[in-house]
Amino acid sequence: DCTALSGAWGRGARRLKGDGMASNKKLLVLPGDGIGPEVMREVRRVIDWMDRRRAVTFDLEEDLVGGAAMDARGVPITEATLDKAKRADAVLFGAVGGPKWDTLGFDKRPEIAILSLRKELGLFANLRPATVLDPLVDASTLKPDVVRGLDLMIVRESTGGIYFGQPRGVETLPDGTKRGFNTEVYTTPEIERVARVGFELARKRGNKLCSVEKANVMESGLLWRQTVTAVGAAEFPDVQLSHMYADNCAMQLVRNPRQFDVIVTTNLFGDLLSDLASMLTGSLGMLASATLGGLDEGGKRHALYEPIHGSAPDIAGRGIANPLAQILSFAMLLRYSFGMEEDASLIERACTKVLSGGFRTADIMQPGMAKVSTQVMGEQLLRELDKLAA
Repeated sequence: DCTALSGAWGRGARRLKGDGMASNKKLLVLPGDGIGPEVMREVRRVIDWMDRRRAVTFDLEEDLVGGAAMDARGVPITEATLDKAKRADAVLFGAVGGPKWDTLGFDKRPEIAILSLRKELGLFANLRPATVLDPLVDASTLKPDVVRGLDLMIVRESTGGIYFGQPRGVETLPDGTKRGFNTEVYTTPEIERVARVGFELARKRGNKLCSVEKANVMESGLLWRQTVTAVGAAEFPDVQLSHMYADNCAMQLVRNPRQFDVIVTTNLFGDLLSDLASMLTGSLGMLASATLGGLDEGGKRHALYEPIHGSAPDIAGRGIANPLAQILSFAMLLRYSFGMEEDASLIERACTKVLSGGFRTADIMQPGMAKVSTQVMGEQLLRELDKLAA
């Protein structure tokens, strides 16, 4: 069986320092808006399958976030939901947002839900793999010989930088015009902890880490480079460390993406570069992500898993969304939060089998393939899981 999917997510993923097997498997499911509930429905079918065929049962709870919570409760996420997330061993998140809520003030926007979860759970390291599977090598807009075999991981700092820095706001100037401002700020401990995640992943993969910033024009970027260099020299001298400016990294990801193994970068640049890298694979509908926190005193690590495709309001409710990124996010959850390597790999292999069988949702449709709905893609996955588990 093709196990390319397990490459980016598998190598060393569940063995990050401090991770281990959870005893009660408390899982909070937050479908959200747009296509979130549709693709999450297919994950629930996989969870039911695991209960039947793998004797794996989760203590599962579901709640509202984003626009759905805004409509029902007047806020993008309630304190009660945040408390549930803190008590859970892992959070499986769908997507939030849509034009319905675009006119709301910033503090009422659905996206506040994910920002609040990251902040309250201390989820500082966002892991975004970009892997090109053989059945989808022609789906990329780049030439097959450029992307074939691509397997890279972007580690994005996700609780600091310009998205959280103070001061921020919009002010009216004396002449009546307005000024919007945000602050890019990082401290040494913030950089050190995400750098360690990058180094640890690199050590278990290709032993190569590229740190990305704009040290040539930003003081925060200079501190980032100096700090990552110091962590590497003191704690990971065996890992090959390189540095790259963010604009050059964007160019290199398109020119020669296979030169990279693990990239560690800031919140803003990680946001941009991970979406760019995702399109090397052909579709946002195929890519999962994990966001990890630090260890608490009891040895527990908060974690949230989500696809990176967003709520896709233009196709919501039409039954055509690709559920594989959400399903693969669940596979990452099994590996990182519960140490269930065998089950995670089983799901990843089943996804590859479905694609090899020629089944495609609209976002990855190719000539000669069978165009299927969200539900049918889920059904085909369950059939492959049955075969693999037989």
